[in-house]
Amino acid sequence: MKHIKHALTFLLFSSVFFSCSSLKTAPYDQYSFQKTVEIKVEASNLIDKAITPYTDHLQEIGDLGLEIEKIIEYEKNKPNNEITYAMWKVLADADKNLLVGFFKRWKDKGQLNAIFVEEAKAQIMQAMDLLIQYESKKDKETKDKLLDLIGSN
Repeated sequence: MKHIKHALTFLLFSSVFFSCSSLKTAPYDQYSFQKTVEIKVEASNLIDKAITPYTDHLQEIGDLGLEIEKIIEYEKNKPNNEITYAMWKVLADADKNLLVGFFKRWKDKGQLNAIFVEEAKAQIMQAMDLLIQYESKKDKETKDKLLDLIGSN
């Protein structure tokens, strides 16, 4: 009977350990947090300029695009980082309505309406804020909100 009790205890702890380890989340990463904040600030400033001609800002847009590519490559190669990586892919998808999609629309239209810019900026900044919160907290509530956002895009 004692052996059965030990076996069941071992089985219980093993199943808890392995079930938790399969749901691992990448730990807090100062670089990811800092780069996400920097990209958000740069994007916010650049989005405000979308009421002017796209061609006036080619260098800034190119520089921001390069920063986004770098963070995606960094996030892709971190273990247990599927959620952050997926969110960056959504932000960088030109066919979505978030960050890079906004810049594609600006390029296609040449210049954007101030009301559209204001509304689009609010959505993009909200998405980036959620990513920043997730990167700093790594809590279930923020994770669930981020997964909902990824799923809806």
